[in-house]
This record gives sequence, C-alpha cells and structure tokens, in this order.
Amino acid sequence: MEIKIVEIKKPTDVNIILGQSHFIKTVEDLYEVIVSTNPSAKFGIAFCESSGPCLVRCEGNDEDLKSLAVENALNVGAGHFFIIFLRDAYPINILNGIKQVCEVCSIYAATANPLKVIVADDGEGRGILGVIDGLKPKGVEKLEDIEKRKKFLRDIKYKL
Repeated sequence: MEIKIVEIKKPTDVNIILGQSHFIKTVEDLYEVIVSTNPSAKFGIAFCESSGPCLVRCEGNDEDLKSLAVENALNVGAGHFFIIFLRDAYPINILNGIKQVCEVCSIYAATANPLKVIVADDGEGRGILGVIDGLKPKGVEKLEDIEKRKKFLRDIKYKL
C-alpha cells in the first residue's frame, strides 16, 4: 500500500467541502441542498463513483468550479469521495443541509484554507485517511487578535 498526499488545487476566493457518500445520486442531492439553501451561491460538485463504471459524476451552476471539482476529484481518486467548490457562499451556510443528505457518510473538511488530502492507495482503490487543513498554530491570540476576530465576524454579518 502507498500513502500519498494530494494537494487540492483552488483559487484563494473559493471554499471547499470534502466528504464521503455512498450512492450515485449524491451529486443531484448535494446540488439541491445548495440551491435551496443559498440560491446565489456559485458551485461545482464532483463525486467519485466506486463501483460499476467508476465514473466521476459532476453537477453545479458554474462551469469553472465544476471543472475544478472534476480535476481535484480525479487527483484524489478515492471511492465515494465528493468535493464541492463554493463561491459567493460559505460552507457554514450549507453544511447542516449536506450532513442531512441521507447518503452522506462523513465530512472531512469545510474550509477556504490550503488543503491536502492524505490518501491510501492499494493498487485497486483509494481511501482517505485524513486531511491537512491550513497551517500549524503560531501562538495564542492576544487582546488585539480577539478584537480583530470579533470585528471580522461582524463585518461579514455573522454576529451583531
């Protein structure tokens, strides 16, 4: 078995959600969750089918984000893996809806940070062992950092 680290390629203004699901209709169900939760979101979804024709299934309302999702899904190549790229929306806006989709088994990450996926490859299939989300901590927040955090949350309208 070989362990690989696959870097997710994305623009800095795009958020990502990575997860695992178990059925071919995943892309359609995730599409419905996103458009019904945030109709103005731009997104692309790709899902790696792991039986039958073993195709990457894709949906979305933005062709660039769909292409990006497909490219990254092929690079990760893990069975039943899905990836969502979001623009003009945050994962927090749709994450609970995604978790409620009956075929979604788990969420690995929801982030705008640089992201790497740790993949095990046995020659026939691939599985995700985990993710590396962003960078290591550089210290503990000080008073001015707390003030910046609170201001940021109010600037983006997540707090009053």
